[in-house]
Amino acid sequence: MIKGLKIVVVLPAYNAEKTLKQTFDEIPHDIVDEIVLVDDFSNDNTIEIAKNIGIKHIISHDQNLGYGGNQKSCYNKAIELGADIIIMLHPDYQYTPKLIPAISSILASDLYLVVYASRILGRGAKKGGMPWYKYIANRLLTLFQNLMMHQKLSEYHTGYRAFRREVLEKIAFMNNSNDFLFDNQITAQIFYAGFEISELTCPTKYFEEASSINLKRSIIYGLGVIGVSIQYFLQKIGLGKFKIFNNRL
Repeated sequence: MIKGLKIVVVLPAYNAEKTLKQTFDEIPHDIVDEIVLVDDFSNDNTIEIAKNIGIKHIISHDQNLGYGGNQKSCYNKAIELGADIIIMLHPDYQYTPKLIPAISSILASDLYLVVYASRILGRGAKKGGMPWYKYIANRLLTLFQNLMMHQKLSEYHTGYRAFRREVLEKIAFMNNSNDFLFDNQITAQIFYAGFEISELTCPTKYFEEASSINLKRSIIYGLGVIGVSIQYFLQKIGLGKFKIFNNRL
């Protein structure tokens, strides 16, 4: 706990049996109060391993809801547990848990209520082995999004994110996609609600067990990202009324 704030780490898991323990072991348990694992109908031993390593809060979906659907369960459970700071960490060990103290410190300072760990600041993406086509797509999409949203993020597509409770309580994240587009929609919601996002440099790893989407799904995701950016722009100038930009009830 930092400055009396309850820190909850949420792990959106799917077939994470090979990397879950390694991820868990590097979490700084001296400052993290609770860990939540949501298993999205894995066909491996993710749940058994989670129990064996001592994770108390385990949610098991009885069908595969998708990456966005998994996050919805993660955030709702964290809020239910009384979290002040909610950190999403992928249990596939693509992102390092060692940044949790730095992320928590930024959020505890009250200077920013949202922190993204960026693979693009520095050279984390290239050094970690991000495929070249994903790197180029990341840069082009980020440029388009910054123009449409009038922002200056280094990237919109990192999966390592942290929030103060009040952010997730304000935005209507339950209206978002259950698929990978969820990440982009919640970023648009955060900006639309008037919150700023702090970024810090994050190394990343690309290897066989790390979760990733194939080229076809990447293209579908990219088109969805463009759509969200256009929706944001239209909403801001008063020509749109999209439910993702509602306040949470």
